[in-house]
Amino acid sequence: MKLRKKQIDNVPVYVTQPSLAPFSDFIEKLRPSWESGILTHNGPLVQKFEKEIAKKLKVNNYVAVSNGTIALQMAIKALDLNGEIIVPAFTWIASISAIKWEGCKPVFCDIDKNTLNIDENLIEELITEKTVAIMPVHVFGNPCNAIAIERIAEKHNLKVIYDAAHAMGSKFDNKSILEFGDISATSTHATKLLNTAEGGGCITTNKELDSKLKRIRFFGHSEDKRDIVEDGFNGKMTEVHAAIGLSNINYYDQVLEDRKYKYELYQTELSNVKDIVFQRKIFGTSNFSYFPIILSSESLLLKIVKTLNAKGIFPRRYFYPSVNTFSIIKEKEACPVSEDISNRILCLPLYFLLEKKTILKISKLIISSI
Repeated sequence: MKLRKKQIDNVPVYVTQPSLAPFSDFIEKLRPSWESGILTHNGPLVQKFEKEIAKKLKVNNYVAVSNGTIALQMAIKALDLNGEIIVPAFTWIASISAIKWEGCKPVFCDIDKNTLNIDENLIEELITEKTVAIMPVHVFGNPCNAIAIERIAEKHNLKVIYDAAHAMGSKFDNKSILEFGDISATSTHATKLLNTAEGGGCITTNKELDSKLKRIRFFGHSEDKRDIVEDGFNGKMTEVHAAIGLSNINYYDQVLEDRKYKYELYQTELSNVKDIVFQRKIFGTSNFSYFPIILSSESLLLKIVKTLNAKGIFPRRYFYPSVNTFSIIKEKEACPVSEDISNRILCLPLYFLLEKKTILKISKLIISSI
């Protein structure tokens, strides 16, 4: 059996749609928990999902949680961090929210204009006596220069937490990018390649940290549940969300292959178009989570958006604006590359149900606007 494949006609084309297993698959996965009444508290489906996703991604451990933001907060808490965390300005606000919720201060680092990831050459100049960690982001599933980043962290005795929300399936040095750093935090939100509707996970190669993360997600309980041994909270994934994940995981390889094909199709159609630049993949292997194009100007971007919107096609300005410019950020730090890129970048529709003819149509509409 295969995933739903038919694109519905006369329906708006958004930047993404969830990849979903047949509904019958989900019902069969959920049925035992539904009948037993076990819907949460690290039930059998969550435990099975953790084992299956770890096997699929070729990682040692996977701690399933309620969402990707909670995964980042848990990582910060598990490492007992209290101070400044260096983070790229080109990211989703969740990276910053997690840092602030855990009582730390985000320090913004600019990005490399080609990879769109944190510029590792700028990190050291931001390190102070208050710096405790670096939080790089694998933007759109494109791996960061993990070797360089971790060399800097080791030199300055800093922790590394990777925001790997987009990076499930990405690789560096022929192994999962999720196994780098002290902890990686990923997302299984509905927009991701493998989804549980809402969800996320923490990955670490450190067994003690793995155990600590599991305690934190369940209010800080000891293993026998008779004591509270950590400052924890409710970060648990439910059995319902795990059932969605167990259904979808059977089709993960199919989704990944399809995403790569459609990414490369866009690239072929738009590769010789002036005023368009693509994100460069220099370090490791991407999972092709998104297809961003960088236009020569914001005015051209807006023109393309208007053209596509008129045809019922809705790309996304992602990430826009650069997070260091948000009102919630009181101490403004200039990150000119991030601010410039955020004004000119556009993510085009890319998902399993998207048909080849629609990609060709989108490409032609973009070309006609330039």
